[in-house]
Amino acid sequence: MKTIVIFFQIVGSLGLFLFGIKLLSEGLQKSAGDKMKAILKLMTKNRFVSIMTGLIITIIIQSSSATTVMVVSFVNAGLMGLTQAIGVILGANIGTTFTGWLVALLGFKLDISSLALVSIAFAAPMMFSKKSKTRDAADVLLGFGVLFLGLNFMSHSIPDITGNIEVLEFLATFNSDTLWMNMLCILLGTLVTIVVQSSSAAMAMTLTMAYNGWLGVTASAALILGSNIGTTITAYLASIGTSTTAKRAAWAHIFFNVVGSVIALVFFHPLLTLVNYLTPGDIYSLEGATLSTQLPLFLAMFHSVFNVVNTILFFPFVRQYAHFIERLVPAKAEYDEGTYHFKYLGGIFIDSPEIYMLAIRDEIKKMANLACNMLTRYRGMFNNPAANMESDALAMKKDEDYADQMQEQLSNFCVHLLQDSQTPTNASSLNCLIRVMDELESVTDSCYNLTILSQRRYNQGWKFDTETDKDLREYQALVQEFLDYVRDRMDRTLTKAEMQKANEFEEQINNSRNRLSQLVQERLSDGKADVRVELLILEKIRHLEHIGDYCTNIAEAYHQAVKHTPMLQKRSGKSLELA
Repeated sequence: MKTIVIFFQIVGSLGLFLFGIKLLSEGLQKSAGDKMKAILKLMTKNRFVSIMTGLIITIIIQSSSATTVMVVSFVNAGLMGLTQAIGVILGANIGTTFTGWLVALLGFKLDISSLALVSIAFAAPMMFSKKSKTRDAADVLLGFGVLFLGLNFMSHSIPDITGNIEVLEFLATFNSDTLWMNMLCILLGTLVTIVVQSSSAAMAMTLTMAYNGWLGVTASAALILGSNIGTTITAYLASIGTSTTAKRAAWAHIFFNVVGSVIALVFFHPLLTLVNYLTPGDIYSLEGATLSTQLPLFLAMFHSVFNVVNTILFFPFVRQYAHFIERLVPAKAEYDEGTYHFKYLGGIFIDSPEIYMLAIRDEIKKMANLACNMLTRYRGMFNNPAANMESDALAMKKDEDYADQMQEQLSNFCVHLLQDSQTPTNASSLNCLIRVMDELESVTDSCYNLTILSQRRYNQGWKFDTETDKDLREYQALVQEFLDYVRDRMDRTLTKAEMQKANEFEEQINNSRNRLSQLVQERLSDGKADVRVELLILEKIRHLEHIGDYCTNIAEAYHQAVKHTPMLQKRSGKSLELA
């Protein structure tokens, strides 16, 4: 009966520790969302910067699993190449050792229950603040408190058996320094980490058991090697159903940790000797309670040395390693050519909407480029008898369908993020992005309709006079300039001056529309013009003016995003309400 109670105490304290890690990780991600974006912009520099990025982000969010899942999602969305991803993964493996040092230095040398309660006490009133930043900070403090509380319960739940000779005799077999026993310990460490889905939790369990005399030097170190393998399962699960490149990133993580652990096992004793040299005192000269007290610090050092050495070994061969992974996971034609598919990591992997919004913004920029290219193509076929109307119309239809697919899939993803959104700021930004996608899709609709009108004109043999042709070309160029202006500023919030410039564009377009419409009315009043041609011209003017309206709506969305206020819908007459 006592054994059952101890078992549930250990499992319960582990659950509390994992819950603390989750609270801490989510709180840090929300608090540091903007900082992580700034850090991520550095990743295009070089391999060393990529490694530092992975290290810093993992220390910030206290989860190498979360970092590698982010890496997989970025690669999947095309925001990061495989070589960059490998560099970040190398850094994440070093960053995850921070938790071990935290546990080794504070977990067993201070009264962490008091420290935990102080942290929770500070967090309690902050949880009810009206400011989102204060509530995020409360989550961080609460996460620290619950994490240390779980660690405290774990250290007290596992009985101290340093003075129990009979149990030590039983564990002597488990702690025997043989290759097969070390491999068994690595396997156990892998399985435990897969079950708890956290190398930090597995590390804390190993340190706690070592501190209480359950494990010796070699068994503890082998378990840590196993936890490095087990932690790769999260990224692998995240890569299921994603693009080939994302799968490659996950496999790069798996092979790096598995190969590193195999190398460490081959040079196990030299590696332990190096760690013993770097750690104060001689771990092999200690016994009993003294050994148990010093072992957590030794293991934290072992974890760091292993990952640093592993990174140093792989660092010169990152590009060659990337090529190896590309051959290992060959590309496959997963979808029909010309169709759009935005794959994302949903469910439990959506921890930080700010991070995933980077991918959405990048896709929206692609959608804006598509709209600009469609308008440019239409202008190229305008009043051009040499143009292949059938071919151009078919190409425009494909682009318009592609834009429809982009809007549908990206909007669905935004709805997923809205449901998981952790702050009002995220909700406001996501609604802004949904609106922008809606307007861009309308631009592509108008471009396609303009193409159909041109096709009808050429099929009927209708011609414009020289003055009308000149006026329409200038009008189209003005609309194109406005669309390009908005597209080039979609990666940031529009300033007041930029919004004023957008309003000036709209005013010019409206004035030109009124003037051209008036000319059509005058030609119709004379009775000499072809009514069908003039009506077609009015249709062209109307669609071009609508594109100007859509551009104004996009500019307003990006201008008002900084205020976090509900968007004002303009003349397009479309609703943004989400069920």
